[in-house]
Amino acid sequence: MSPGIHILVSVMYICFIFEPADAADGPPQQFLLSCGNLKGGVDADGRKWEDDTKFLVKADKSGEAKADMQDPSLPSEIPFMSARIFNAETSYKFDINGSNRHFLRLYFYPSSYPNVNISNSYFGVNVGETTLLNNFSAALTATALSQAYIVKEYALAPSDLNDLTVTFKPSDKYSGSFAFVNGIEVIETPEMFDDETGMVGFAGDSGVTVEATTASMETMFRLNVGGQYIPPTNDSAGLMRSWYDDTAYLFGASSGVTNAANTTIDAGNGTAPLAVYSTARTMGPDPNVNKNYNLTWVFQVDANFTYLLRFHFCDYLDEKVNQRVFEIFINNQTALDTMDIIGLAGSANSPMKKDFAILVKDNKGDNEIWVALHPNVSVKPEFFDAMLNGLEIFKLGDSKKNLAGPNPQISDLMQKQIDHNTKGFASKRSYTTAIIGGAAGGAAAFGIAAALLVVINNRKRRYPGQDSVSSWLPLYGQTHTSSSKSASGRSHGSTHISSDAACNCRYFSLAEIKQATKHFDESHVIGVGGFGKVYRGVVDGKMKVAIKRSNPSSEQGVNEFQTEIEMLSKLRHRHLVSLIGYCEEDNEMALVYDYMGKGTLREHLYKNNKVTLTWKQRLEICIGAARGLHYLHTGAQYTIIHRDVKTTNILLDDKWVAKVSDFGLSKTGPNMNQGHVSTVVKGSFGYLDPEYFRRQQLTEKSDVYSFGVVLFEVLCARPALNPNLPKEQVSLADYAMYCLRKGTLEDMVDPQLKGKISQECFKKYTDTAGKCLADHGTDRPSMGDVLWNLEFVLQLESNVENPKPASTKGSMDLDNGGPRDQSSIMAMHRNTLSLGSEDNDGDGSEVFSQIVNQKGR
Repeated sequence: MSPGIHILVSVMYICFIFEPADAADGPPQQFLLSCGNLKGGVDADGRKWEDDTKFLVKADKSGEAKADMQDPSLPSEIPFMSARIFNAETSYKFDINGSNRHFLRLYFYPSSYPNVNISNSYFGVNVGETTLLNNFSAALTATALSQAYIVKEYALAPSDLNDLTVTFKPSDKYSGSFAFVNGIEVIETPEMFDDETGMVGFAGDSGVTVEATTASMETMFRLNVGGQYIPPTNDSAGLMRSWYDDTAYLFGASSGVTNAANTTIDAGNGTAPLAVYSTARTMGPDPNVNKNYNLTWVFQVDANFTYLLRFHFCDYLDEKVNQRVFEIFINNQTALDTMDIIGLAGSANSPMKKDFAILVKDNKGDNEIWVALHPNVSVKPEFFDAMLNGLEIFKLGDSKKNLAGPNPQISDLMQKQIDHNTKGFASKRSYTTAIIGGAAGGAAAFGIAAALLVVINNRKRRYPGQDSVSSWLPLYGQTHTSSSKSASGRSHGSTHISSDAACNCRYFSLAEIKQATKHFDESHVIGVGGFGKVYRGVVDGKMKVAIKRSNPSSEQGVNEFQTEIEMLSKLRHRHLVSLIGYCEEDNEMALVYDYMGKGTLREHLYKNNKVTLTWKQRLEICIGAARGLHYLHTGAQYTIIHRDVKTTNILLDDKWVAKVSDFGLSKTGPNMNQGHVSTVVKGSFGYLDPEYFRRQQLTEKSDVYSFGVVLFEVLCARPALNPNLPKEQVSLADYAMYCLRKGTLEDMVDPQLKGKISQECFKKYTDTAGKCLADHGTDRPSMGDVLWNLEFVLQLESNVENPKPASTKGSMDLDNGGPRDQSSIMAMHRNTLSLGSEDNDGDGSEVFSQIVNQKGR
């Protein structure tokens, strides 16, 4: 990092003392400072922010600055557009009631300021003996997380002092470094925590506890589980907290169902807003399904800290005890084995909280928190189900009163883009479609090796009547619509199918769909996904089809429904599932596809599989899927990134031809001048590209990473994530790469394939899969290169099974598996057919792909 410009600006220091307010006499005491703004102002929520100079101590080394540009994602000009810049240690002092806990929120907008290189800003922030930030770079954090601004929230413990001193100190590790802040919020709170919170993993009366009332904390996550975003202005007790939708943190395809209370909630015992207790996420109505999965969330955090998890419950669905009893697991350890909400709360419709603490160590894969709920089958409740209304996660200071975590890392691809497009780090950022937030760490399950801050967010869409956003946790794209709802919860007029898409596929009436599925008879169900159930059906008297029906009780999937129609109506390829038509009528949405008789690839890989696939069959299936993906990346009119490549989205027809399916999450792009699509992170954990997860900038190399996981899944016949295995083996991607480096990968191979793969084939295949899982997208091969290598592996396999005399140089014996040379390979690829054809594969396509434009656009 090059030295920044050292500025010295002196300002007049004005001493001003505020009398602390008595919380019992009125609303909580609060201070809102618009730093560097001598006039103050009002934000988008109508809150008045004041000039910060009266609270400054040692102000001679500070100055005001005005941002050169207002990013469109900023919720308002106040407090973000002005900044206080410090060239030496400087403090703010607030007169408070020290016996009470206080929220401290720090607002940072690392934009371009006159005479300042914001990328040279590294600093620490302390409150008394507690370190909040150390060597912190707001610019680096915002860039790595693809967001415009950062808001940090801390819950400061009570003290013996009746003043709060917040100290900013430029780092002494960088020449010319400085500190800055755009806004400071201090708000008095009641004591929200208990004297003793039990540590998970220490059972019994002698268990270890945490004294939460004396601990300062950083807020990491605050979720309205099963509900929508709650802005600060709708928070309870005037605490101005933000509550976020939990969807982005759900693990796996089984995300349960959401519901809302239709009874009166007794909010007297709640520590969260009434809206939190009025919605919930449950596992679903089918007890047999519920007994076989966990409702799971995954959170990335900093290692070597203790975390307090607060669960918010309110059972408005049941009436008495022992109707819904479930277990709570945190990081695969039992936190509570008999959670009966009504039993512990004393009655139905009564809110309650339950706190647990857990230590997150710094072993590989330990820098995350897994929360899982599962029905307690042993006590035989009336319903095998679990329920959660809200969840908060706080990081506790360590033994040295430190809360500071590391700065995130900028990927090589992003750094190249920054170097190419900008002169001053943030002056021309193109990545500011996201808002704010912070969560820390890395994840073995996601294939991330280094600890870093991760956030899943996107710019909140503004609908008429929607509250503005000025909050500190991740905000991501909404799938809900703003149109009116029917009684069943489906939004009317929520999809907008283009005329081109409507002309390219057939519209089915709801009566036709019901007739095809015998009124959605459960015996016709052939699969269940995030969109809803998939039914086997027959239309026009003889045509077999697969009908994907949206869950009628949820608004989830409206965008996916529309995207699937828009994408597939324009695509025709032998290795893509064909969309026949759609239905949208009477609050029902359904998609009609060609019927794939052999089901999903996953069904044929794991135990209880339908048919054991040979090695050659597996290669041919992988090649077919790769052809479909390569066509999406380079053969269609625009680059299409699938974004959810996995074995359940690779379907097999009656002839074992592989077809890529499920385009509900697909994105069109990117503009190759920019190199990526900035978008909210979506996909399936275990297959998710860690670089995409970190940066929220999607490229076709994200599909390559996911396909690399598929290749290992095909070879090893095990899931991408298996929490029942030892921790180091949970993530297939991580463990396969570890074994590949150690030379022990053969031990992971599916026993059905042992001794049936030649060493040459095995090495080429595993090298290809390993390159797909490179940490940085720029180091991964293109899908065309992956396809080329897989075809070469199949050719090697054919040579082993049917050895033939070498053909003359420059020729190719495709049918008999003759040896190949470079000139004949290039000749074949130069003369292949157009990728736009669905049925025409051309001569030799069983082995060689129809590769067009190898380098892509």
